[in-house]
Amino acid sequence: MKVIFLHHSSFLVELEHTILLFDYFAGDRLNGFHFTGTIPQLDPQKEFYVFASHKHQDHFDMDNLKLAGQYPKVRFLFSKDCKMSRNFLAKHGYAPDVADRITYMAPEKTYEVGGIKVRTLTSTDAGVAFCVKAEDKHIYHAGDLNWWYWEGVGDLINGRMERGFKREMRKIEREHFHLAFVLLDSRQEQDAFKGFGYFMQHIDADHVFPMHMWQDYSLIETYKKRTDNDYFLSRIVTVTKENEVFQFG
Repeated sequence: MKVIFLHHSSFLVELEHTILLFDYFAGDRLNGFHFTGTIPQLDPQKEFYVFASHKHQDHFDMDNLKLAGQYPKVRFLFSKDCKMSRNFLAKHGYAPDVADRITYMAPEKTYEVGGIKVRTLTSTDAGVAFCVKAEDKHIYHAGDLNWWYWEGVGDLINGRMERGFKREMRKIEREHFHLAFVLLDSRQEQDAFKGFGYFMQHIDADHVFPMHMWQDYSLIETYKKRTDNDYFLSRIVTVTKENEVFQFG
């Protein structure tokens, strides 16, 4: 199993017969940032699934639909808030068969698309989180599902975020994941570890990748220094740069 950290919250997972691409967007779409992650050349004979957890610019890029011209087995699995009509797609130059390859996903649903099974959770921000079963692997991608806590917004909003996040985590606390992609957002400053730490304590996952770090990877080592739990530390994957490749058995 190969995992490529492309950038921000975008990861590519390659299995024996299946490729999964999560929340990829072109690197210059966000003001003030230059992301360098690029999709490598992939095996066109493999089943290829392209996910978008929600329509925010740092998670969704309509240009990903152009992959249909390169990969005959590609399918698109988008949160329902990304929905585009057939007329809209046609006006942007996409052939009718591209629309047929898109599955729009609502929260709290289970879908079978091609050879994979996808369960969605409700995000505490927008869209969904994904629990994906592909071949013999179980993979979690949080999207923007996080324990968001912001100074100055008040206890009402912060409390609602905490309750919503913990509610969604309870839905998967008895499951085992081979890979998990979990938020560690530097904008939250001292509160950045709330959601990540809760996930580590309550969810069973072999390899946990921090993401949504806005190119500040120092948070990973900062978190790791906060614990002397060797089991925690062995599960956290230290990401250091964009386009970084990891191999797992």
